Amino acid sequence: MSGKVLDIHLDHIDKTFQAGECVSGTILIDGRKRSSHNGITLTLKGTVLMKHSSRNTGAFEAFYNSVRPIDLIFHTLELAPAGKLPSTILELPFSIPLLPTAEEFPLYETYHGVFVSIQYNIRVDVKGRSFMSGDLSETIEFLLENPPRNISFKPTPVDILISSSAIDSVKKGANVIPKFKITGKINSTLCPITRPFSGELVVEEMGSKIRTIDLQLIRVETCGCADGFSRDATEIQNIQISEGDVLRNFPIPIYMIFPRLFTCPTVSSKNFKIEFEVLINVQLENNHVIAERFPIKLIRLDEKESF
Repeated sequence: MSGKVLDIHLDHIDKTFQAGECVSGTILIDGRKRSSHNGITLTLKGTVLMKHSSRNTGAFEAFYNSVRPIDLIFHTLELAPAGKLPSTILELPFSIPLLPTAEEFPLYETYHGVFVSIQYNIRVDVKGRSFMSGDLSETIEFLLENPPRNISFKPTPVDILISSSAIDSVKKGANVIPKFKITGKINSTLCPITRPFSGELVVEEMGSKIRTIDLQLIRVETCGCADGFSRDATEIQNIQISEGDVLRNFPIPIYMIFPRLFTCPTVSSKNFKIEFEVLINVQLENNHVIAERFPIKLIRLDEKESF
């Protein structure tokens, strides 16, 4: 217990459980440091937390406080009534089915975002019998995943074509956007979350030297209520796929792993949305930036399914 009086151990080492199964574990209480208590309770709570960015405060000030958390699951268990603790380490096992509390909202997967977060926590409270003994509490977060979809996966490839002919040349003093053409492909915009995002990029023509080419994963979070919605895009991660002035007509591989916690299967509900995009960002030595966004959809697929 590492010197702690109260601790929570989950049965899964990676703290990951699937919706529909039971989250289980053991509560450990060191009775050598606490002789009595006034009741031991366990609370399981799953919540969607939403907030608006500060730049939307003015436009949405009227309903800013109306975006309330959404309770997905809530359970309370009495593990032990008031009494004395044995002069050793007390072990209290628990098991709670992971089923939604309300039919209106399913159990969404764990997700840590900027303006939308989905979290599942277990809290244990040991009530003290007197003011001097005090209360004890311990909280642990576990990760929830939905069962993978057992479907035949069909990739949805997309061709990449970014060229100067598709935009109007803009003059900034003596600087003019150079002539360029970038091609390639994305292997699939329908992306199993446990598999890498992949493809290739080819710089066929570039009228200026390239400083770097980056691949950015973007989260697009929409949240609100009947009074209005706010939509914000923020960066999750940035991966440099090339540095310097790359060879022309040379395939540059695209390969990215979706980070745990900060991604989840794409969600679209009446109260909020969690969507994702990939941004190809080409920075030139003359400080021009060429960027193109590609919406993607994340799904959880049975690992037995193959491409």
